[in-house]
Amino acid sequence: MIVAAALVSCTQASSGGGPGADAARSVANADSVENADRAEREAGEAAEAGGAAEAGDAEPAAAPSPGPALVRDAFATLQATLDETCTPGAGDCAYFLGRVTRELTELDESMRADTKGPGHFKKPLADMKSLFDELGDDRSEPHLEKHFSEIVGTRDRISTWMQDHPDDYR
Repeated sequence: MIVAAALVSCTQASSGGGPGADAARSVANADSVENADRAEREAGEAAEAGGAAEAGDAEPAAAPSPGPALVRDAFATLQATLDETCTPGAGDCAYFLGRVTRELTELDESMRADTKGPGHFKKPLADMKSLFDELGDDRSEPHLEKHFSEIVGTRDRISTWMQDHPDDYR
């Protein structure tokens, strides 16, 4: 749109003018802006259609596979919690335990969706299932603090397992 406006400005500067020139320029300016907007919309639609066609070429009904990048990214965010901790009962655990639990949940989901299949991640998935069964749906700070050792222990065991499987996160 900016290019169209600059083009119109250049055209106006180079054309003389005269009676009715301002009105003609206003109409030309409006037409140019409208044409530029239309071209921009059409280019966006063509790009979307092209991307959809490329994705649909392989298998129309298949969702894109998450690939190992999701496991790698989820593990990286879990690893970022390794140097953090809190003191149960001191009122500083809500964020930390909530974050570790959320990171474990995301890692669980990415492992289940990975192309290697859940069988490849049997041990960490079993550890997380055990933790999630114990936690239930309660994510309140007192409940998470009650399970502090289980949450941190699960995080640490999964980190150790992943360190022994570098092909899953590199």
